[in-house]
Amino acid sequence: MSAAAKTPVLTVQLCTYNRKALLGRVLTALFDQDLDPGDYEIVLVDDGSTDGSYESVISKLQPTCSLHVVRQRNAGLARGRNAGIARARGEYVLFMDDDVLATPGLLAAHVRFHREHPRSICRAGVINVDDFDHLPPARYSWRNYSGAYFWTTNVSLPLALVQEAGGFDERFREYGWEDLELGFRLRTMGVPSMLARDAIVYHFKPPVPRANVPSMVRQARAQGRTAVQFLRKHPHWRVALATGQVAPIRFWSGVARAAGWPRVLERLSGAGGDTPTNVPAPVQRWAAHRLARAAYFEEIAASDGSR
Repeated sequence: MSAAAKTPVLTVQLCTYNRKALLGRVLTALFDQDLDPGDYEIVLVDDGSTDGSYESVISKLQPTCSLHVVRQRNAGLARGRNAGIARARGEYVLFMDDDVLATPGLLAAHVRFHREHPRSICRAGVINVDDFDHLPPARYSWRNYSGAYFWTTNVSLPLALVQEAGGFDERFREYGWEDLELGFRLRTMGVPSMLARDAIVYHFKPPVPRANVPSMVRQARAQGRTAVQFLRKHPHWRVALATGQVAPIRFWSGVARAAGWPRVLERLSGAGGDTPTNVPAPVQRWAAHRLARAAYFEEIAASDGSR
């Protein structure tokens, strides 16, 4: 949208799909950074949004830095990421999601990290919140720990390394694992992944409304299918462990299915539309997450032919 005055140091790459309610806040936080606006750009890929995101939000933005918008038909996150990479001009690229709110020092912290640790992955801090209006202090703690080697909620690395690795695998068209799959390839290349505690974002993770539980379960099933795809491509113990495709977990998930546990969770979560009125909201939310997990493992069993 805005003309670039010089080659940026950092490219911030986001993909968005039907996030009209959050996208303005997310992008405004990226415009309001401690880093000089000439030192970074934003490459936003609109992956076929149908909720009016472009008309209501993107087209009305007033960026303070260089902003490039790529619009494409819905093709999935991996292809969207690659479209963003193709437009990137920065020495480094920071991958974020469209439900993530940057702290003011985020971009400067990523650049500082790479000046101190060349040819490395900056694995940064993520604080889950249920709204963007009441944020806790931006301090990293053990509660925010993730062992993911390469998680695109808040991760950066030299652009040249992404290109050397071949970018994201566009065969991962459904939800899940496309970022960890690229991370696995980077790991085999010998690229270290290091934690930057001062590069903090807030990740929007509200409680799941009862009406959204079926959508949550469908997403979990898609993630189960891509988990099988991931392990078939990289039959390695790290992948099996990360995706839960190990014998003890598979065994007990099978026992739970045979005992009818998913049907109990479906009733408690309200996925079938008939939650008992005396089920407390925390129990309903717990059941919804457990039901999604059960659906994930059921889909793995179906996809790899072991069911």
